[in-house]
Amino acid sequence: MALPAEPPAAQPSLPPLAPDVLVTPVRDAASRMAFVRLPASLYAGDPNWVPPLEMERKDFIDPKKNPFFEYGEVELFLARRGAEVVGRIAAIRNPRHQEIHGTKEGFFGLFECVNEPGVARMLLDAAGAWLKERGLNAMLGPANFSSNQDWGLLVEGYDTPPAIMMPYNPPYYATLLESCGLVKAKDLFAFELSASAEPPEKVVRIAEKMRQREGITVRAVNLKDFPNEVERIRDIYNSAWEKNWGFVPFTDREFDHLAKEMKVIVRPELVLIAEVKGEPVAFSMTLPDANQALKAANGRLTTFGLPIGLVKLALASRRIDRLRLITLGIKEGYRRRGLDAILYLDTLRTAHQLGYSGGEISWTLEDNHLVNRAIESMGGKRSKAYRIYQRPL
Repeated sequence: MALPAEPPAAQPSLPPLAPDVLVTPVRDAASRMAFVRLPASLYAGDPNWVPPLEMERKDFIDPKKNPFFEYGEVELFLARRGAEVVGRIAAIRNPRHQEIHGTKEGFFGLFECVNEPGVARMLLDAAGAWLKERGLNAMLGPANFSSNQDWGLLVEGYDTPPAIMMPYNPPYYATLLESCGLVKAKDLFAFELSASAEPPEKVVRIAEKMRQREGITVRAVNLKDFPNEVERIRDIYNSAWEKNWGFVPFTDREFDHLAKEMKVIVRPELVLIAEVKGEPVAFSMTLPDANQALKAANGRLTTFGLPIGLVKLALASRRIDRLRLITLGIKEGYRRRGLDAILYLDTLRTAHQLGYSGGEISWTLEDNHLVNRAIESMGGKRSKAYRIYQRPL
């Protein structure tokens, strides 16, 4: 995941700084709340933006509540023009990433900014300076805070809302980052798939043949055995993704934390574990697209002390008709045996039986041609692209 050995020959000229803007670290509760609430003002009127829950975002940046902080460092910055907040950014040092990939790369994330290149440059410079002080020589992002969370900048597919746990931003963000000298490191893809789509007969035939020949059985996750199921899935996940670009394994605490959050919305029928002779070797996790419901709550579960947002959220949850296939992993040694096609097929059939209209498969690496072709063979159409940017420090 290292930067190219040599930077581009011609570096673009950077935009001038905004002289009336001040960028400072977040040091008090009022500033942290301003950090959390900035997107609400920037995205006002955008029909595709899904307001996250304020309390969840507050917990996410709280070192006492997010297990990432047990090993990672984060510095939050706000850009202000007088009393008005016009931008924010997080500088992120992930020592596990440095150790696994053998690099001195840091990250920026939680980037939000008015459409002013000078403000964007000041935010990126502040994050870059903080990382450089810690001995890092490159900055990548957006990352919130690692590849195990939502990361990347939306660069294609602005016409629909994001799926659960996927980022969203206006088109001008790409221009802001590129004007500040950031260049593409890697693109990530999302695919759209209808639950009523008939998979190609050839794919079905081959998948069923492999199911019989390899003795593959597929079962739904057992929530009554939740701790052990989480352990089985974690083992597959960390094995399946260990060689992927940018991947850093979950710590036990991170995985348990995320599993508890997902348990609230999961449909067990759509979390599948594939076994060969009783050994769990692959899994897929598909979640109801809770963003359809979150949009109704408008970021808050209570208004003036009344649970208005909670009521809206509960009512909207009943009308969720979309899904996101969030991850599919196969252990080393069991790939190219048709397990991916089997899990896709079983998920598609179950989604149709449960009444879902379809949804998104995301994300995949642009150069993971094997997986991308498998999705397309099932009828998936690329719908969005997200970009990880990089800049030397």
